[in-house]
Amino acid sequence: MINGDFMFRVFIVLIIIFLVLMILYNINKIRKLSIIQKINNRFAQIIVSMIPFAILFILFNYVNLLVILIHLFIFFNISNLIHFIIEKITHKKINTSYFTVIAIIITSLYLGIGAYLDYHVFETRYKIETDKELGTENFRIIQISDSHVGATFDGNGFYEHMKKISQIDSDLLVITGDFVDDDTTREDMIKSCEALALAKPKYGIYFIYGNHDKGYFNYRNFTDQELRSELRKYDVHILNDEVYEINEFIYLIGRNDKTDKNRKSIQELTSNLNKEKYIIDLNHQPNDYQNEKGNVDLVLSGHTHGGQLFPLGYIGLLTGANDEFYGLHKRDKTYFIVNSGISDWAIDFKTGTKSEYVIIDIQGK
Repeated sequence: MINGDFMFRVFIVLIIIFLVLMILYNINKIRKLSIIQKINNRFAQIIVSMIPFAILFILFNYVNLLVILIHLFIFFNISNLIHFIIEKITHKKINTSYFTVIAIIITSLYLGIGAYLDYHVFETRYKIETDKELGTENFRIIQISDSHVGATFDGNGFYEHMKKISQIDSDLLVITGDFVDDDTTREDMIKSCEALALAKPKYGIYFIYGNHDKGYFNYRNFTDQELRSELRKYDVHILNDEVYEINEFIYLIGRNDKTDKNRKSIQELTSNLNKEKYIIDLNHQPNDYQNEKGNVDLVLSGHTHGGQLFPLGYIGLLTGANDEFYGLHKRDKTYFIVNSGISDWAIDFKTGTKSEYVIIDIQGK
């Protein structure tokens, strides 16, 4: 039987091969620029063409380097196609260098905007309605997801974001998974837990695990017990397949992540609940909609990072990896919200989405 470690090594080898092929292709495109073709020595042409990629290799990790190279590859080929069409229409020979330079500029602008959308945190608001009693005319939830502390900001950075978020009056603050990951330092974890205490929602702060919070590999900088201890120090409620009665009108369910083999079904979690009450379901990965639909009133998820890079979100839908990848959706009487995350993991660009925290106003009966 093939084990996970072997498959992971195979995956890394394939990524490296793909990375090398992308580098060779893009170096060849740069080498064909008119200004470089003026260099008489072919070896010198190659060396000069490699300089931009050597700089990228210094500035970015291999994941982001691969993202840049793939986008260059795509825009180079789009420019090739446009060049071919224009020459066919005009019956004139046009220097390919113009199109190569335009492709480089477009790639730079496109990923530059993606970097801004990744590192800048937006506030997103949703307003939904229910026929059920909430005990108030408006019940407000603030949702934070996928902070992956240490990616686009450290513990101090998260503290600054929480200072802003804490100024918003709310009834609940929920963290829907991937609060930390393997690369989060112990100091940043502690500072981020402390930052949560800045918020003073009426009914408290609630936390569920994502697929990263307990770590993938064996180099965690702190134990899960230390994380739980720090969260509890600041009165954060940790929900592990548990139901919490917020008040006499509202239930809050915190589901274990999909990767947990022992996680309960939504039917098990709701079987003894009074369905006349409003039921909020925290589920890190947005991919149990068929079962959640009708059993709860509102599902809050993260995980997808809003698709991160276009068109990955749509690929996730087509492959069945996720039921939705971003935004507000409604199936029957159940609302679903997928948060794109206040940060990211590994990739420093968000194209077609943005980093955010979410405010949900529920209008009650």
